[in-house]
Amino acid sequence: MTATGPKVKKLYALSSENKRFCFSQPLKHSIRIGKHDYEVKLKADDKYGTYILWKNRKYPVEIVRSRQNKYEILFNDISYTFTIETPFSMQRMKVLNASRGKNERETLKAPMPGKIIDVLVREGSTVLRGEPLVILEAMKMQNEILSPVNGQISRVLTKPNTNVMKDDMLIEIKVD
Repeated sequence: MTATGPKVKKLYALSSENKRFCFSQPLKHSIRIGKHDYEVKLKADDKYGTYILWKNRKYPVEIVRSRQNKYEILFNDISYTFTIETPFSMQRMKVLNASRGKNERETLKAPMPGKIIDVLVREGSTVLRGEPLVILEAMKMQNEILSPVNGQISRVLTKPNTNVMKDDMLIEIKVD
C-alpha cells in the first residue's frame, strides 16, 4: 500500500487474435462498455457451478484449460482463449514481434525428443497464435505444440508415428 492508497497493478488480456484488453488489480466489480459502467459479480454455488451475474442474468463460466499465463474458458457455452500479460511482458512481445517481422517465415521445432501422435494442420491452413498444430508424446505425456504466430502453414515437415529429436523442424509458417 502506498501513501495515496492501495497499489494498482496493470495487467493485459490478449485474445488469440492479439486484441488487447487492459485491466487493473485489484479487480473492480464493474466493467465499462462504451461510456457506461455495469456491475458484474463472479459467483459459485452447488446448483449452477461458477457463473457471472450481470444485469440479473447468470452466465456460466468454466476454466477449461490453463497453462502458465494462457487460459481457455467456456463462457455461456462459447470457448475463449487468451493470455494474461504484465506491462513488462507486453513490451517484450513488442520487441520480439518487431524483430520477427523481418523474417517472413517462422519455423516450428520440436521442443524435446518424442513421437508425433498427430498433426492437426495441413499445408495452406490458416492458423492463429496459440492454436495447437502438433501433438508430441514425450515421457508418456501428450504435449500440444502451439503456433507462435498468426499465419499460413507453408510446409508440414513431419507426420504421425514419426520419432523426432529436440530441434527437429516440424512445421513452417508464413507469417501474416
